[in-house]
Amino acid sequence: MDFSGKVAVITGGGGDIGRASALGFASRGAKVVVVDINEVAGKTSAELVRQQGGEARFVRADVSRAADVRAYVQASVDAYGAIDCFFNNAGTEGRIASTQDYDEETFDRIIGINLKGAFLGLRHVLPVMLRQGGGTIVTSASITAVFGGPGMPAYVASKHGVLGLTKAAAADVARFGIRINAVCPGPVEGRMMRSLEAQRNPADPAALAASVRAGIPTGRYTTAEEVANAVLYFCSPLSGNITGTHLMLDGGRSATGGAPSPSSR
Repeated sequence: MDFSGKVAVITGGGGDIGRASALGFASRGAKVVVVDINEVAGKTSAELVRQQGGEARFVRADVSRAADVRAYVQASVDAYGAIDCFFNNAGTEGRIASTQDYDEETFDRIIGINLKGAFLGLRHVLPVMLRQGGGTIVTSASITAVFGGPGMPAYVASKHGVLGLTKAAAADVARFGIRINAVCPGPVEGRMMRSLEAQRNPADPAALAASVRAGIPTGRYTTAEEVANAVLYFCSPLSGNITGTHLMLDGGRSATGGAPSPSSR
């Protein structure tokens, strides 16, 4: 997994998974463009890359706005001349509420970031890769893109859409040397899970976390670094002829329907 001479663009690069991916790409030789709406978080990720000896720059962008997406794509090409790897990762969880109680404004915002943002990324990065004659893209879906989940209608709908976009786009460009796949993490250790735990059980988030972990056969959340490793694999020649598919990163939860594994044998 040598990315020497390659350029990797990462949206949501200030978050846990985005940051781990930026560091992973950079440690293997890639030049990294960190894209995020959160300037402090995005600049921190870029600085961490530089501290480990890598090359990175930060571009602030709202991925739900076409003008911002065009701008980060152009900034990447202007800086490095290419986009070899694109981690279409920006997303947010929104609030927990039943479908019948979910407000339209929040629904539109989540769909705008998670789904429209993913589409706009594909829409404006793919022409660059087509001109280059190749490239790799990974989208951030979720275990909820396959199985759903209560209290998150906008998030679940957006991630189903991201998976559909991945398959459609992969079919569109497969003959042109471009591969597109998705990662589908289950619960990932970090900010998003702290938010969801607190929303679902404000009185005792730790108890909620323990309950979720009990339903994961491995007994723990996935780490951001483990998701990043899957992204790097999909962007590397090691994944060869793989395109239009997704990888579950959920500690076996989807294989067992959430039934806990025995703690001893």
